[in-house]
Amino acid sequence: MTAVMRACWPLLAALLASTAALAQSYPHKAVRMVVPFAAGAGSNDIMARLIAQKLSDSLGQQVVVDNRPGASGIIGTDIVAKAQPDGYTVLMMSLTFTVNPSLFSRLPYDTVRDFTPVTLVASAPLMLVVHPSLPAKSVPEFIAYAKANPGKLNFGSGGPGTTPHLAGEMLKTMAGIQVTHIPYKGGAPALADLIGGQIQFMCENIPGTLPFARAGKLRALAVTDLKRSPLLPELPTLDEAGLKGYQIVGWNGLFVPAGTPPVIVNKLHAEVVKALALPDVKERLATMGADGVGDTPQHFASFIKAEIPKWAKVVKDAGLKVE
Repeated sequence: MTAVMRACWPLLAALLASTAALAQSYPHKAVRMVVPFAAGAGSNDIMARLIAQKLSDSLGQQVVVDNRPGASGIIGTDIVAKAQPDGYTVLMMSLTFTVNPSLFSRLPYDTVRDFTPVTLVASAPLMLVVHPSLPAKSVPEFIAYAKANPGKLNFGSGGPGTTPHLAGEMLKTMAGIQVTHIPYKGGAPALADLIGGQIQFMCENIPGTLPFARAGKLRALAVTDLKRSPLLPELPTLDEAGLKGYQIVGWNGLFVPAGTPPVIVNKLHAEVVKALALPDVKERLATMGADGVGDTPQHFASFIKAEIPKWAKVVKDAGLKVE
C-alpha cells in the first residue's frame, strides 16, 4: 500500500461509516410526499396514498401526502425542486412531468437537472367516458355526433398537460373532431362537472370513473391502451374502435430533489419495490387496472429522458402551448 493510499484510507473509512450511519438513521422524522394535483379522483393522488401508507409502515416514520395543486402540477413540482435534498420531501408525479417542458415556455425548475428519479411506480390506461345525455353508445357514434355538432362538445382535465388533457387532444386530432378543452384545478372537480353535465366527456383514470359508469351516471366507451382492461374486458380499446394506433398509458413515479444522497435514493427505491410486491398492493393495483413497475433509478432516469422528446412531438402536432 502506497503512502498516498495509507493517507486516504482513514478518509474513505470515515466516508463509508458516515454513509452506513445515514442509511440506518433515515428516516428519523416524517417524510412529506408532495402530490402536485388535487386530492380525489386523480390516479396520482390514489397511487401516492397507497404507497405512502406502505412506506409509513416499512420506514417506521409517517409519510404524509401533501396535495399542492395548480398550474398543471408545476406548483407542487417546484416545491420539491427547491426542497432540501435530504429525503424528507419527495414527489409523486405523473406523465405530466415530461409534458410540461414542451407545453410551457418557461418552468421554474429544470425537469432533468433538478430531480433524481427514484422509480416508476405503476402505469395504467385511461377510459373514455361521456355524460349519459349524449346519444352516443360507441366510439363511432361519439365521433359521428361530434362531427355533426362541431365546437359544441367540451372535455375536461386536471389542467393543461395532464394525461387526460393529452388523451383528449390526441382523440380530437386522430378523430378529426372539433371539441374544446376545459382545464380544472384537478381531476376531481373536472369529473364532478362531467357527472353534472357541465362538460360532455373525459379521458380519465379507470378507478375514478368506473364507479360512476357502473351507477349509470357516466357511459364508458373505450380504454386508451392497445389492450383491453381486465376490469372491463367487454370494453373495446380506441384502437379497436377505429382510431388505429391510439394509445396513451398514464404513469406515476417517485422523485427526490437532485443532490439527495444515493443511499437514501436506493433505500426509497427498495422500500417501494417491497411495497409493490405485497399481495394487498397487487390486488389494489389490479382493481385500478394498473401494473406495478418498480424499476431502478437508472432505468427510470433513462425513461424520463426518452419521454420528454416523445411528448414534445405530441404537443407540437396538437398545436398546444401555454404561456
